[in-house]
Amino acid sequence: MAQLARMAYTYDRMTRVYEEIVEFIAGGSTPDDVAAWMPSQEARNRVVELVHGDRAGTLTPDERAELNHYLELEHLMRLAKARARRCRGDE
Repeated sequence: MAQLARMAYTYDRMTRVYEEIVEFIAGGSTPDDVAAWMPSQEARNRVVELVHGDRAGTLTPDERAELNHYLELEHLMRLAKARARRCRGDE
């Protein structure tokens, strides 16, 4: 039962991060908006927490999956930011 609660908690956290990105995209973002986008402070704090746990070797499997999701989203946004800078003529 505790594992189910942890999974639900992790899912809720990730859903909020996905919602941030979806709202950003759906809001009609411009290349300038994409280049300047930053995740919420809550999301950044959580990633720091997960990275520390990863380095210490204390992550649960659910936390490792959560960290992997964050890393995938970070990669996606880095690609989007690079494309946005190219569209703006920065590169």
